[in-house]
Amino acid sequence: MGVQTVYRWVRDHPFPVDLALSLLLLLFLWVGTGGMVGAYALLMVVQVLPLAIRRVEPFTAALLVAAGCLAQVVLTSNPLGSNIAVLIVIYSAAAHARERWKSFTVLGLGLGGSLLAAADWVWGSEWAADRSSLVIEFMTLFVVLVMLVSTAWVLGDVVRRRKAVVARLREQNEALARDQTQREALAASGERASIAREMHDIVAHSLSVVVVQADGGAYAARAALGREPGADADRRALDQAAQTLETLAATAREALTDTRRLVGVLRESGSAAEYSPAQGLDHLEDLVQRLRDSGIPVDLSVRGGLAGLSRDLDLAAYRVVQESLTNVLKHAGRGATASVDVLHTPAVLLVRVTDDGAGRGAGDGKGNGIIGMRERVEVLGGTLYAGPRTAGGFEVVASLPIQPAGGRQDPPSIHVDGAGRD
Repeated sequence: MGVQTVYRWVRDHPFPVDLALSLLLLLFLWVGTGGMVGAYALLMVVQVLPLAIRRVEPFTAALLVAAGCLAQVVLTSNPLGSNIAVLIVIYSAAAHARERWKSFTVLGLGLGGSLLAAADWVWGSEWAADRSSLVIEFMTLFVVLVMLVSTAWVLGDVVRRRKAVVARLREQNEALARDQTQREALAASGERASIAREMHDIVAHSLSVVVVQADGGAYAARAALGREPGADADRRALDQAAQTLETLAATAREALTDTRRLVGVLRESGSAAEYSPAQGLDHLEDLVQRLRDSGIPVDLSVRGGLAGLSRDLDLAAYRVVQESLTNVLKHAGRGATASVDVLHTPAVLLVRVTDDGAGRGAGDGKGNGIIGMRERVEVLGGTLYAGPRTAGGFEVVASLPIQPAGGRQDPPSIHVDGAGRD
C-alpha cells in the first residue's frame, strides 16, 4: 500500500482515524499520570474523547471540550495534560468548520477560556509562594495562553484557506478538462462534416460519370433504333434497353441531387466550398512546391507509386501531408527543413512528415490539426502518431491499410459516332 493510498484513506475516513488517535492520546495521558482514577480521569475522558469528531463536527467537539474545561474550573485549580485538547479543537474548528462564524466563535471561547484558566490556575493554586507577584504571573500566563490559542487558530485558518485554493484549482482543472473534451468533440464533429463533404465530392463525381455514361447509352440505343428498323423483337429489345438506360440516368440524377442536399445540411452556412473532386496525392508535388516557395526546404520521396489507391485513402493521405506541412510552416521556426516520405506497399500506405525545427511541428496542442488528422485516419482503419523526434523536431506518421479501389474507378467510356464521353 503506497503513501498516497494511505493518505487518501485517512482523508476519506476521518471519524475512525480521529477516534483511534483520541483513544491513543487518552491512553498516553492516563499512563503519564500514573493511572489516576476518579474525577480527574473523568475530566480527561470528557476533554479528549470529543476529538473523535473534530473533523466531522468540529463545532460540536469544541463545545464538548469547553464544557469539560468548565467542569475542570469547578473541580480543580490545577492544569491537566488533557488541556491540550483545547488547542486541537481550536485548530480543527478553524480548519474544518463549514461556517466562518463557528470558527470565530470557537476562537472567542478559546480566548475567554484563556482568561478564566489563567485566573483559576494563579489565584486558586497553592504553588504561588509570593502573593505580591500574582498579577504578574496572571498576566504572563494569560499572554502565553492567548498566544497558544491564537497560533492554533491561525494554523487552522491557513489550512482552511489552502483547502479552498486547492478546491478552486480542482474545479478549474475539471472545467478545463470539460472544455477540452467539448472542443475535441466539436473538432471531431467538424472533421466528420469535412469528411462528409469530401465523400460527397467522390460520390458526386462517380454519379456524374454514371449519368454521362447512361445518357450516352440511351443516345446510342435511340440512334440504333432510328437507323435500323429490324425485326419487332429487336426493336422491343432495343427499346427496353433504352428505357433501362433512361431509368438508370434518372435514378443517378436523383441520387446526385439527394447527396448534394444531404451535404448541404452538413456544410456551414456561407461556405464557398466547391463540388469538384478534392486534390489527392497526384498533387503532392504542387503542395510541396508551395512550401518551398515560402522558404522552407522540403524533400519529397514517393516509393511504390500511387496507382491503385482508393479515392478516400488517397485523399486522407494527402490531407495528412497538407496539415503536417502547414504545421511545419507555422511552428517549426526559422531555418527548419522538412521531409515528406510516402511508401506504398501491397498492404499499407505509410506517410511520414518530419522536420528539424526548434518549435513544435504540431503546434501548442490548442489547435485541431492532430485531432482532425487522427479522426480522418481512424475512419479508414489506420493509425497516426504525432510527437517530438528524439533527434529534435517533430514528426507525423500515418499508417493506412490499403483498400481496393474497385467500385470507385470510372467505367469505360461509350463511344457514339466515334466520339468518346468521360
